[in-house]
Amino acid sequence: MSALDKKLYWHKVLEPGELPEGRVTTVTAGIHSICLTHFQGQYGALCNHCPHQGGPMGEGSIENGLLRCPWHGWDFDPLTGKAPGDFEDGGLARYPIEVREDGIYVGIEEDEPHVRTNSDVMAESLVNWGIKHVFGMVGHSNLGMADALRRQEVKGNLQFYGIRHEGAAAFACSAYGKLTNRPAACFTIAGPGATNLMTGLYDAKVDRAPLLALTGQVDTQVLGPGAFQEVDLAGALSDVSCWRQTVLSSSKHGELISLALKNAILQRNVTALILPNEVQEETAKEDAVAGSPDGRMPLMSIHPPKEALQEAIEKIRKAKRPLFVLGHGARFHAESIVKFAEKIDAAMVTTFKGKGIVADSHPLGGGVLGRSGTPIASWLMNEADLLIVIGASFSNHTGISPYKDIIQIDFDPMHLGKFHSVTTPVWGEIGVTIEQFDDAIAESLDRNMKDDVAERWRIWRAEKTSRLSEDHGNGVSSSAIFDTLNKLVPDDAIIAVDVGNNTYSFGRYFEASGKQAVLMSGYLGSIGFGFPAAMGAWAATTEEDTEWYGRKVVSISGDGGFGQYMMELLTAVKYNMNICHILLHNSQLGKITKEQRAGEFTVWKTDLHNPNFAEYANLCGAMGIRVENKDDLHAAIQRAIQHDGPALVEIMADPLLV
Repeated sequence: MSALDKKLYWHKVLEPGELPEGRVTTVTAGIHSICLTHFQGQYGALCNHCPHQGGPMGEGSIENGLLRCPWHGWDFDPLTGKAPGDFEDGGLARYPIEVREDGIYVGIEEDEPHVRTNSDVMAESLVNWGIKHVFGMVGHSNLGMADALRRQEVKGNLQFYGIRHEGAAAFACSAYGKLTNRPAACFTIAGPGATNLMTGLYDAKVDRAPLLALTGQVDTQVLGPGAFQEVDLAGALSDVSCWRQTVLSSSKHGELISLALKNAILQRNVTALILPNEVQEETAKEDAVAGSPDGRMPLMSIHPPKEALQEAIEKIRKAKRPLFVLGHGARFHAESIVKFAEKIDAAMVTTFKGKGIVADSHPLGGGVLGRSGTPIASWLMNEADLLIVIGASFSNHTGISPYKDIIQIDFDPMHLGKFHSVTTPVWGEIGVTIEQFDDAIAESLDRNMKDDVAERWRIWRAEKTSRLSEDHGNGVSSSAIFDTLNKLVPDDAIIAVDVGNNTYSFGRYFEASGKQAVLMSGYLGSIGFGFPAAMGAWAATTEEDTEWYGRKVVSISGDGGFGQYMMELLTAVKYNMNICHILLHNSQLGKITKEQRAGEFTVWKTDLHNPNFAEYANLCGAMGIRVENKDDLHAAIQRAIQHDGPALVEIMADPLLV
């Protein structure tokens, strides 16, 4: 189509008299950025990009009758766009302009059809692989990829969430991966945007959550000497990711997305693609094919070796007091594990990361084992003569007794006997292995475990009840807070917790339903995880074809943890995320204060200067409620949980009653 054949579309860009004589400004007509000038009673509409380095001409000025670029001082005629003298750059392109009674209008020719870019190929590949959510920040070194993601969002293929800090994007994606076992993508610019991801990426790495990081990068032409915002991202990401690649013009762009996501999913780890600026915007090759998982993903039903299976079954038959220890890796097989435990009459405890896999009301459930756990679980550990450890990592915080007979089941052979020898390591997919155990032991076994479990719960619940009356006049006790949450949090809620005393109290006092999903920063133990994690969990609740659809998300943190990413409450309001956040406000880093005292150090620099968080929530557009005494807990939390949208309950908590 020739220029003469193109239709002209007129856009009103200014009101009459809005731009004073001798001034210049930037206006937008459709998607076109235009430098509008007012000089000697006339208006000019010029290309907004200086031919030197693309400087924004609309931010310049008119000096001595010439329009001057604000970046490097190049001059042009303010009405015609011509450069003075004999410069060969041709000056600035002009747009048709009309002054009408109701304002200033600029004519824009009909846009050419969009030409598929390298970024389009990659965005199409993301969709083919099932990426439904991208958390990130759009910036100058990722605009090409951002535009491709925009096109996919317009088609309804994915959702992009613009966050306030890239660290929150990484935590959100990590939590999404932990919950669903599927990756989401986080998206940043080069340099500081990418480096801000690091803590959240490490959280995903050490907790084995699949995650894809997409980062911008400076143009390849200036990569190496130290350009603005240049960081060696391949080097920076080399430890935190199991696979990474800088995308080049000559790359097979769909294939790189396929390799990144295949590695993330199968290795349950972080992968990264680094996108130089100009590569994103280049026209894709005519034969470029979007990546797809078709024919790329194996079945993961690994059957355990026959010898290990037989040895494990024999030990289970002979044991008098077997105990299941269920880690986070067992979460997708809870139903079959619980059914088998009932069949052989074996008690079950979980690691802290596994909290919620087994209902605390189950007659064989003993709650959480370890520092954040219950005395029921520790008693069962001490009394057991055989441990059946499934999907757990043997953290020293959990306290799995290494001197007992141990059957360990894991899909990753490197995690079998990772820290010390175990009696019977069983390499196999958990669901398949439990199914074979169940087939091999046809008869039900009776070991009278339920009476012991019930008695230990009776003792612990009596102790918890006695603590409800504690009141030192310095705030609400943790036992009262979590007793109320026990009564009000929906049985199928997704619960994201932070770190600190609030989280220890959650592990100890909150009794999970068995249908709830609990998310935490396990091995990294990073402060600030809780609220961004709730954002990632909420994204999963929007997926109509999943078990997470429509479920309530509840997050819990202290004031120290929430303060790390409190600006993300604005993100939650923007996207109307249905999150209820419970904030325990005690004006200190309570766990660190406790550790200083326990270590006989002087308590130092752990006090916090805080705002009224409930008022802050209201200012952000969320619901904010402050609770200062125990009697108001129930009504406040109930109101917040029932609220459709982001809500925050700030509870003035006693730092000693944890």
